[in-house]
Amino acid sequence: MKLLSIAETAELLLRNDNYIMLTHRRPDGDTIGSAAALCCGLRALGKKAAVLENPQFTAKFRPYLDELTVSSVPANAFLVSVDVAADTMLSYSAIDYVNQISLKLDHHDRSGDFAPLGCVDPSAAACAEIILALLQEMKAPIGKRTAEALYVGLSTDTGCFRFSNVTAATLRAAAACIDCGADTFAINQVMFLTKRLPRLQLEAHLTQTTAFYANGTVAVSAIPDALRDELGLTEDDIDDISGFGREIAGVEIAVMLRQEGARGKISVRTSPNYNASEICARLGGGGHRAAAGASVDGGIEAARAAILDALRAEGVAL
Repeated sequence: MKLLSIAETAELLLRNDNYIMLTHRRPDGDTIGSAAALCCGLRALGKKAAVLENPQFTAKFRPYLDELTVSSVPANAFLVSVDVAADTMLSYSAIDYVNQISLKLDHHDRSGDFAPLGCVDPSAAACAEIILALLQEMKAPIGKRTAEALYVGLSTDTGCFRFSNVTAATLRAAAACIDCGADTFAINQVMFLTKRLPRLQLEAHLTQTTAFYANGTVAVSAIPDALRDELGLTEDDIDDISGFGREIAGVEIAVMLRQEGARGKISVRTSPNYNASEICARLGGGGHRAAAGASVDGGIEAARAAILDALRAEGVAL
């Protein structure tokens, strides 16, 4: 993959037309907000652009995609993956188009090279930072809707600007969103200040069942499918649950386990003393230094055994 600068990527986007943005599996605020903002920005420049429908888009994020999605990829479309670290993470609707992707926009430490061209900046706290820089470089009009989509990406990938990935550039990007009309209080209210009762019940369950290792510095939690059914949990309810264990005093490595079909999904959140990406790389996954993930065959219990083995291999005395 040939890496491009912001200026080179902006020039490329200005040269082409008929864009389709692709998002990742279990889409979060950054992949959705970034794709929506880029789509709006390209349309504001008079170009054809849309976001490929993702069967896992949820109700919380759906408003930011209103009238932006299409159900299929038109002929001769210029495909852009947004916030997708590896081709295996492409949405189920996009995976068949992996060989047609022309450009990859991403900010993950361990980022695959499944596209011929890429604009990748691991120093960016969110892919939305990269999208904002591209829109500014292209001199695309940034209205309220685009600014709010960008803010969703910025805020959700930083825990509302609480995580260690936040830089001065991140805060300047958020300020730019406000300058362009984003109603940040309304977004924060929905994303961070409101919880459904099932989410509170889930937190109560995790409080009672989380297992601790290494003198309380490692916390391992699990959400079995039966619990999801019992509580009536939606994907929006568990969107940011991976960081639950890190909120407990003394915990430096938090692991969240979930069932994903026949596989066990592993999400890891770490303090600056550990590297989540390196831990998950031992299991074929990756991500950021403070937040990463992987999945293994065999469900939750296989995932539990695998992550404990990976932690031991990283020198954690369990």
